Amino acid sequence: MLQSVVLRLLKRCLLLVVIVGVGLYLGNKALNRYLDTPLSLVSSEQVEVPAGANLTRISRQLAEAGILELPQLLTFYGRFTEKTAIKVGEYNLSVGLTPRQLLDLLNSGQVIQYQLTFPEGLSFKEWLALLALQPKLDKTLSDLTEEVILKELGLDIAHPEGWFFPDTYLYSSGESDRDILLQAHERMREVLNDEWENKGVGLPFTAPYEALILASIVEKETGVGSERAQIAGVFVRRLEKGMRLQTDPTVIYGLGDQYKGNITRRHLKQPTDYNTYLIKGLPPTPIAMPGREAIHAALHPAEGSSLYFVAKGDGSHYFSATLKEHSQAVKRYQLKRRSNYRSSPSVK
Repeated sequence: MLQSVVLRLLKRCLLLVVIVGVGLYLGNKALNRYLDTPLSLVSSEQVEVPAGANLTRISRQLAEAGILELPQLLTFYGRFTEKTAIKVGEYNLSVGLTPRQLLDLLNSGQVIQYQLTFPEGLSFKEWLALLALQPKLDKTLSDLTEEVILKELGLDIAHPEGWFFPDTYLYSSGESDRDILLQAHERMREVLNDEWENKGVGLPFTAPYEALILASIVEKETGVGSERAQIAGVFVRRLEKGMRLQTDPTVIYGLGDQYKGNITRRHLKQPTDYNTYLIKGLPPTPIAMPGREAIHAALHPAEGSSLYFVAKGDGSHYFSATLKEHSQAVKRYQLKRRSNYRSSPSVK
């Protein structure tokens, strides 16, 4: 009697195990079929995971858009596999993407990236204008003064000009203009320190910042990259001889919004902290963002005797060691093209 009862219980347990096993098998098969069935996409679409969003919210959002079926099932699978730590950003959903791949994508952080290039020689004001044009970048510094921007960035510098490295920077949706500027500032410090540690000997600089100032002038004066070291050599020799730098880009920078595209004799006589026709030595700050090549040139100026250079009209310059030779070069390359040409400086 007891044996028959036990036997019946064993049979029932075995049947239950079989039923559960079959159920698990079929459930697992259905789950995998769901996970490996492409999403309802006829073309690539973008989805953004904002800060604070979780897998449940994004799954529901995709379901409402008609892209994902059974959002609760994806959420369940994500929790079961511990893949709920989705990353903030913008993702590209391509045709053929499955729920399993979607979950991996959201956990990978492989967000859509945009790039922003700052060419050498731009001013801080021009940098801010470029940042303001980026559609996927959060604008946290718009309409702020330079002083307030520096405070917001937490940078221990008195003036922003020259302190941000011109390069191409990648960013994703949700990042801010502040993030870009901090990257660029850190990069400039790295480059400047590296170049300063390997500088040439006998230079008229007492600190890296002075080299940065001259590098910004070299950057603005250079039309042909191969001439950077020659141009730097001219300015270094002028500094050593106590000559005024007398370079137009510094005058233009000092004029600010007064400059309308044409520099005049009146501008050259207008006192500003940046008018190198009137002040001796370097201006108080850089006038633009120099690249590594310009910084390197300022710290490795070409040897020679030239103290003057004049634009030849093709981006390059003619370099002269004497005022007489320079005046002849001015007549050759400039006076024939515009009668109001003003020559470069003489020794005073």
